[in-house]
Amino acid sequence: MTNTNEALHVVLGAGQIGTRLAQQLRAQGLRVRSVRRSAAPVAPGIELRAGNIMDLAFAEQALAGASVVYDCMNPSYDKWPEQLLPIARGALHGAAKAGAALVALDCLYMYGRPVGAMREDSPLTPCSKKGALRVSLAEERFAAHRRGDVRVAVGRASDFFGPNLPQSAFSDRFYQRVLSGKAAECMGDPDQPHSYTYAEDVSRALAILGSDERAFGEVWHLPTPAAETTRQLNARMGQALGLEVRTTRVPKWLVRGVGVFQPMMRELVEMMYQWEVPYVLDDNKFRTTFGVSATPVETAVQETARWAQVHYKLAAGARARAA
Repeated sequence: MTNTNEALHVVLGAGQIGTRLAQQLRAQGLRVRSVRRSAAPVAPGIELRAGNIMDLAFAEQALAGASVVYDCMNPSYDKWPEQLLPIARGALHGAAKAGAALVALDCLYMYGRPVGAMREDSPLTPCSKKGALRVSLAEERFAAHRRGDVRVAVGRASDFFGPNLPQSAFSDRFYQRVLSGKAAECMGDPDQPHSYTYAEDVSRALAILGSDERAFGEVWHLPTPAAETTRQLNARMGQALGLEVRTTRVPKWLVRGVGVFQPMMRELVEMMYQWEVPYVLDDNKFRTTFGVSATPVETAVQETARWAQVHYKLAAGARARAA
């Protein structure tokens, strides 16, 4: 695939990864279009198309002219049964009509409760409704690839950490708690090894998949630091922030109870198994094929802490002015 300024790279989704990826591609001098539901402003130099990708006519229009399409869309958990597959089908349809390749961001839910490190060839044995949906999604994507409709590469990452991740364990709630002296929370056993993928590495790795012909027709586990416990990672973050961060376990009964009133919390219950056993991602295939490894965890934590120090200082100032 030729990476030129004329080639159009279309990023679907403007959330935690889609926004990063669009900026990463633009920084490489590429022509970039962001497709999202709202017409909210995008970074300078990036084109915008706003609409619903489940509308196949809109999908065709929004992806017209694309060379590579990056599917970073992910509805909220409570909307997965109705939206997850139709959204992905819109991406496949639009990419196929444009004659573009498709790079899709995925998670690890399809592997279920792992026994040993998760590899690209690990059995797909989901133990959750959301995992079963992810199996169906993978089957649809690679069926389209086998038919010759669209070339597909899938990049799978574990739970994200890094700057500006409002839909992760390192959200505003994490920082508000630890900056006020409260314990960080873990939805399970904080002393089980757990892989966390640095969000900046996710966007960089997806850009690599979109630029290398070896990527297509394959699943890739994106570069991820060696697994350590959630308690250890939280302590690293605390040290970088100049704090002593404690970690407490959130019991399943409490999550289930809150879920009676909050749909998102209700959807978390079936996913808590990920913190009940060692949850370790093997990224050897990506590292050996493309020669790219994860950002060292020490560097990633320092970069995240620098962002947090600036962000939460500014946030506190804004609140003071509002008062």
